[in-house]
Amino acid sequence: MPRNVPSGSVLSGSVPPGHRRTLAVALALLAAPTLTACGGDSAADAKTVTVYSADGLKGENGDGWYDRIFADFEKETGIEVEYVEGGSGEMVQRAAREKSNPQADVLVTLPPFIQQADAKGLLQKYVPAGADQVGGADKSPDGTWTSVVNNYFGFVYNKKELDRAPATWEELLDSRYEDRLQYSTPGVAGDGTAVLIKAMHDFGGEQAALDYLGALQSNNVGPSASTGKLAPKVDKGELLVANGDVQMNYAQSKDMPNLGIWFPAKEGGEPTTFALPYAAGLVTDAPHSENARKLLDYMLSRTAQQQVSEIGGGFAARQDVKAVDADAIALNALIKDVEVFEPDWDDIEKNLTDYVDHWKSATGN
Repeated sequence: MPRNVPSGSVLSGSVPPGHRRTLAVALALLAAPTLTACGGDSAADAKTVTVYSADGLKGENGDGWYDRIFADFEKETGIEVEYVEGGSGEMVQRAAREKSNPQADVLVTLPPFIQQADAKGLLQKYVPAGADQVGGADKSPDGTWTSVVNNYFGFVYNKKELDRAPATWEELLDSRYEDRLQYSTPGVAGDGTAVLIKAMHDFGGEQAALDYLGALQSNNVGPSASTGKLAPKVDKGELLVANGDVQMNYAQSKDMPNLGIWFPAKEGGEPTTFALPYAAGLVTDAPHSENARKLLDYMLSRTAQQQVSEIGGGFAARQDVKAVDADAIALNALIKDVEVFEPDWDDIEKNLTDYVDHWKSATGN
């Protein structure tokens, strides 16, 4: 108890002893130093970590890669994962709005949005254990992000209603696809942005790609913020064709028997695709940064990486993990005869806003 307490104080002798003790405890708590959540774990929430992620790695029925590794991580560490999902662009935009008061600890997006997050200062340097086994093109040169699941861009079609997958982009202009075709929105969804990137590559430039996508718009159902919601529509026959990616669609196909994966070619050309990995980074001033580091380490652990193909339907990011399960064999067979090109991610990140604005003008979106 403080000495020389004024008679008018709430701690004066006129207050009953029991009340004095209660007030003393309350004041002591108020006077105690407060642990902030900025850049380190707070005492109140030290056993949580928040992940903002693009969709695709969490299973439709709680059986995806995220579901497994998050449960195993919590069991091993006692740290509970709080999960927030959306399109890649949507997650970056949310993290950017919260920059002065970060809510996320780990950010997982597809390119070029992980590069965009880096350019906006949303990621801080952290090189997870095992990152030395990740290829140079699949991680940031300055150590701000690392791929945790490798993946490739693709499309899906309904195997029940179509005898075969469409072979070319040009086939999709046929009237049979009117209101039976949809792709997610460039600039919002990572896979939607990939549609624009692949079209620019296949048609030999931005204007030719925009001319094509403008013509395709007459068959397109309309914008979609989430790519993951399109595959169920294809499986049910509401759509015949939609965009996606190999990892997500392969995982979905286990519960969606009518879902087939394919890769468009320009008429007279060969089918193409490009790597579209899920890349993870530590958020700048993350409220639970130590827990975030532990989770990033766990994502790249050999145990988690060995589960990528069998559980997640994707490709291990670590080059020293060679999956030989039936799913890994099937996944490799899917892209065996497909040309894999490497986009200029620096150019795309730098000019993404212009590319998306030009797409909006060309398609009337």
